Amino acid sequence: MTALSDREITERAPDRKSRERSIWRDGLALLVPPLVTLLAIIAAWDYVSWKVLKPHRRWLLPSPNAVLKSGYSNADTRVQLFNALGVTAETAIIGLLIAVVVGVSLAVLMIQARWLERAIQPLAVVLQTTPLPVITPLFGFWWGYDLPSRLVVVVLIALFPIIVNTLDGLHQADPTMHDLLTLHKAGRSARLIKLQLPAALPSFFTGLRIAGTNAVIGSVVADFFFKQGQPGLGILVDVYRQQVRIDQALATALLAVLLGAVVFGLFSVLRHFVVGRWAPRRWS
Repeated sequence: MTALSDREITERAPDRKSRERSIWRDGLALLVPPLVTLLAIIAAWDYVSWKVLKPHRRWLLPSPNAVLKSGYSNADTRVQLFNALGVTAETAIIGLLIAVVVGVSLAVLMIQARWLERAIQPLAVVLQTTPLPVITPLFGFWWGYDLPSRLVVVVLIALFPIIVNTLDGLHQADPTMHDLLTLHKAGRSARLIKLQLPAALPSFFTGLRIAGTNAVIGSVVADFFFKQGQPGLGILVDVYRQQVRIDQALATALLAVLLGAVVFGLFSVLRHFVVGRWAPRRWS
């Protein structure tokens, strides 16, 4: 390997600096808008609490500072909140893993036979359109009021995005590559592994980000209905509501929102490292 000349070094240095500046610009463009939006929401919240509501009604919407102080400055309350966060996160993660396994398996089956797609897809749509808060109490009668029923709720609410987006990605495989594999007499398994599954990765991660946030919602909703075992965020919100401790209820709700945002962000980063170099960037 020959050493670079001084001229080549000086020519490459500006390119490296321009790439670094581009990375910084992209990072700022990604972070600044949501931060500005978040600050605007907090400012509006604080304004409504202090300026719009009268003092005797301020308990209906405590200020952000009051929520943070009431929810996180007290050690006992803080431990209670983060223990509940762990319970909710555990249920959401386990349910999401089950939904991924079942959803990808169903999508793969559907892509293999048209009649399977016509048979399964309407059932997936029915699951998505079913009002879970209405039927969730029935799960307690059927499977008890602990983890199994909670997992059923999480799986049902997270399953549809996985199925639909993975199936859409499998359908998007390049037709010319299909023809090339046909010329080489490739079987269904080879076609699936070498062509269809790689083509489905971008759409799969899109569905995974949606399903991840849905799993958090399902875990909180299930926890709200099934008040058995170690309490999660849903139980705490209901307890604080009954005790008219609105500031602590809001602190609990903020933890649930933060958990959903973290899950979405983690899967976005994972998508970037897995398919970001060759797949188009999509937010949906």
